[in-house]
Amino acid sequence: MARPGSTVRVSLGKRSYDVLIRDGGIRHLGKYLWDLGFTGKVGVVTNPIVHRLYGRRVAKSLREAGFQSHSILIPDGERAKTLRWVSRILDELVRARFERGSVLVAFGGGVIGDITGFAAAVYLRGIPFVQVATTLVAQVDSSVGGKTGINHPLGKNLIGAFYQPCLVLLDTETLRTLPEREWVAGLAEVIKYGMIADGKFFAYLENHMSALLKLDGPVVQHVIKRCCEIKASVVAKDEREVGLRRILNYGHTIGHALESLGQYRKFIHGEAVGVGMVCEADLARDLGYCSEELVGRQRELIRRAGLPVELPSLRFGDLWSAMLHDKKVVKGQVHCVVPRTVGKVEVVALRQSSVKRWFHGRKTPGPAQGTAARQASFSLLKVNP
Repeated sequence: MARPGSTVRVSLGKRSYDVLIRDGGIRHLGKYLWDLGFTGKVGVVTNPIVHRLYGRRVAKSLREAGFQSHSILIPDGERAKTLRWVSRILDELVRARFERGSVLVAFGGGVIGDITGFAAAVYLRGIPFVQVATTLVAQVDSSVGGKTGINHPLGKNLIGAFYQPCLVLLDTETLRTLPEREWVAGLAEVIKYGMIADGKFFAYLENHMSALLKLDGPVVQHVIKRCCEIKASVVAKDEREVGLRRILNYGHTIGHALESLGQYRKFIHGEAVGVGMVCEADLARDLGYCSEELVGRQRELIRRAGLPVELPSLRFGDLWSAMLHDKKVVKGQVHCVVPRTVGKVEVVALRQSSVKRWFHGRKTPGPAQGTAARQASFSLLKVNP
């Protein structure tokens, strides 16, 4: 049996679903699907790395529960979030004669979840799908809430749909096989939740960061549950991001711009979000929204997590242009989440002149320091002067 875990409910009326946090939970995926009333075909979308580590375990669980399992492999990484790979998934579903009662399983990190959910939303005008998240970023953030989609060369997640899963399964055992860089990157989203909604949780992270970096079991379980609780509460109040849900984009206005400028090859999502949070807090300080103490406190926790904290070398015009292609732009105006205090943020419209003043007036980055993950990620972006 799977070891005891926690359950978080995402309350959306008829589209409500559970987030199961279980150590060893993927061994029982077939049972969870059976309990939801599914039978027949299950398409498991994953990447070669996750398939090699856990593919047999998942296939065995589905087979023992009476399902016909079909594996669909797509490449690892952000570059797979394209129409080309959506088309590949749809081709496989058509060939295998998937029906509206068939189920898609997103088995992997955030990229797998986003692209699988989008494919499920458009195939036969919508078939059920389940998120089985294996990375920290996916477990604390992207697997919950129903955002699905793919990238456009000019901006991240510009093509997609809101489409809720039927179930989210978070097997914390899979986190132990994550590369260090992937684990560290996921901590950016964890820190984000403390900043946007829960000052006590932020303080907990300050006090337990060392244990979290060591993957201490009870600490990891608590952190994942709290992040999911915050995300579920926000999504229940604003499913389609017309108001409150926009606070979940803290660190993402500049973060997504950095990912786009790096052509989705230079940064793991969390690394870009980490720098985005540092920059957006410093911008907020410059605009008078928050204190220098808040900026320093957040920066120190992000640094302790092993994440990059410096904006790489680039021109303001390139950064602003990338920000203008963000999906959060409204009537041609860039919007950004800024902190007021630890645990409280708001969404504000940005003026180009104000951001430019901050950009050119910020402190010059100091020498590189910290973990290999930081040094590897943020020595990579090079924008022509």
